[in-house]
Amino acid sequence: MDDGHKVIEALRDKLRHHEHLYYVLDAPEVSDAQYDAWMRELRALEEEHPELRTEDSPTQRVGGKPKDGFVKVAHSRPMLSLDNAYDEAELREWDRRVRELAGEKTVAYVCELKMDGLSLALTYENAQLVRGVTRGDGVIGEDVTSNVRTIRSVPLSISPAKLHASGLPANFEVRGEVVLPMAAFQKLNQEREQKRLAFLKNWHTKAHRLGAKIPRRKDLDLFANPRNAAAGILRTLEPNIVAQRRLDFYAYFGLSESGYIFPQQSETLDALNAAGFRVNPKRALVQNIDDAWEFINQADALRESLPYEIDGVVIKVNSRALQDKLGFTGRAPRWAIAYKFAARSAATQVQNITVQVGRTGKLTPVAELKQVAIGGTRVSRATLHNADEITRLDLKIGDWVTVERGGDVIPKVVAVLREKRPSDARDFIFPTHCPECDSVVVREEGEVDFRCINVNCPARLRESLLHFAARSAMNIEGLGEAVVNQLTERGLVRNLADIYQLDEAALLSLDRIGEKTAQSLLQEIARSKQAPLDRVLLGLGIRFVGERTAQFLADAFGSMDRLMQASTEELERVQEIGPRISMSIQEFFQVPANRELIEKLRQAGLNFTAEQKKISSKLSGLTFVLTGTLPTLTREEAKERIEREGGNVSGSVSKKTSYVVAGNEAGSKLDKARKLGVPILNEVELMELLERRR
Repeated sequence: MDDGHKVIEALRDKLRHHEHLYYVLDAPEVSDAQYDAWMRELRALEEEHPELRTEDSPTQRVGGKPKDGFVKVAHSRPMLSLDNAYDEAELREWDRRVRELAGEKTVAYVCELKMDGLSLALTYENAQLVRGVTRGDGVIGEDVTSNVRTIRSVPLSISPAKLHASGLPANFEVRGEVVLPMAAFQKLNQEREQKRLAFLKNWHTKAHRLGAKIPRRKDLDLFANPRNAAAGILRTLEPNIVAQRRLDFYAYFGLSESGYIFPQQSETLDALNAAGFRVNPKRALVQNIDDAWEFINQADALRESLPYEIDGVVIKVNSRALQDKLGFTGRAPRWAIAYKFAARSAATQVQNITVQVGRTGKLTPVAELKQVAIGGTRVSRATLHNADEITRLDLKIGDWVTVERGGDVIPKVVAVLREKRPSDARDFIFPTHCPECDSVVVREEGEVDFRCINVNCPARLRESLLHFAARSAMNIEGLGEAVVNQLTERGLVRNLADIYQLDEAALLSLDRIGEKTAQSLLQEIARSKQAPLDRVLLGLGIRFVGERTAQFLADAFGSMDRLMQASTEELERVQEIGPRISMSIQEFFQVPANRELIEKLRQAGLNFTAEQKKISSKLSGLTFVLTGTLPTLTREEAKERIEREGGNVSGSVSKKTSYVVAGNEAGSKLDKARKLGVPILNEVELMELLERRR
């Protein structure tokens, strides 16, 4: 190595060291001026010797031209969401289930602050950062590597010494949370407010524009909360702009090609910290749920003093072996739960009540509020659910109210401050006609909601399109509110299937759509045709059919045609589907306009079949409930064997239950089975039943 190379490497090591001190440990040892001087020196040397420039050099955090868009990438393993607990009783019930399934009297947990940001997966090869991918829909995310490289708390490479000290392999994946600190969030909103005021001042000073409608500048809207701001920043197409905001990355999970790297979650966190990642120091390894509850109370008390937003605590089983034993439900790991803090609230005034029309035609009243800050979020609207809720609250326009916001829940009005009711407060009269299409609204017997029954209502179409294009459904990136509004207003899209008839000329006729954006959206639309059947079913917006139910339907029937022809009895044999859901499904497919839509989607080339699981009919018509810990089988293994033979596994005991399979420490389900006279099997008897049915 020549002298020039040694000088450059020494400068890089020095800058990396001080980056780690400043951005990860919050313990700077040199001034910004000194750091900048070293950076300028390194940049000059690399300009002089370009052959010595490397991808992981501190000078290469920002580089290259802005991207045209983000490429979608499949995750190495799904990034699943967590189930939630909202009070101590729910948390202790989760702990009981964990101990019951694990066959242990006590279980050690790792408690981590639940940071209110967005999830990110980082891939390292040969200890070098090669890819950063957003969570997306949990299965497919967006490659935002160029922007991730600008986050100073993300190491571009791991030195051999740190790799050795951490015990990490050279190839690994790190998952964590991207957050925008409160100070950076407030500064960003202050800058936007100043720019907005300057824009308005400039607009009003131009005489020829007097009386003209001021154009909406969404790029100058204030961000509602740090999480939304972080998401907006990370998806900015220009890395230079991203670099100006101080996003932070906190690591909480590590994976290798073969799976878990360490036998315990606590060891993983320590290893990531040793490797140079920012790992939240406010974490704890506890030996039981009592200690976890104490950690939650301490974290709740810290909320206001933290430099970032948190909305709860994540509790994970520490042992990886136990995690494997506990397994997963359809959407979440059984070995982890997110405890959500109680909702934050504030008092404000209701300035008006408006009505929104949803994709099912439901009319939802919304309180338009005098803007108020609740836990770092600016709230100006809150749901009132339905007309009965307004009556129950005795709410009038002009009233002062208490508004709550908890986690991801939409803000809601929880109480009226009657002692502050102004003299000019007035009643809200629920509309008799749809505010969008002026059709008469109806309220079916036994329901609390008013609905617009006009299937061609513009509002219903807009909401249906947004639902269809959502990540959890067809995942059509770029088909957002602004585009959907224009497509429906101009008559370019009159139903879901019309999306697949759009061409470049139609998209270029829309405001703020250029050639590259149009091509990108058309590619997204074409790609969505490969979405599996369960996503198509979800996208149709059948009432009561969510992600989980759509998956069960796709697995059970295997095709759109079979589902459309299914009888009530066939539908109700599907897991978690009762009379209300089966009726909704049948009603949907009986509507001629809906059947016509299905045919148009078929002609467009959407996927109407699902990969069939090989299932026999040996246990067809039988419903099983599993409780307690079986001697040799995990619940997932028992469930799989039953379903493989055509049986159904339910989570609750009823008169319709055929058998309850009980293991050690069986709980209330066993008691209920005895009370109802449901036959009870142990593991040996279950296996004998499976063999007899062969």
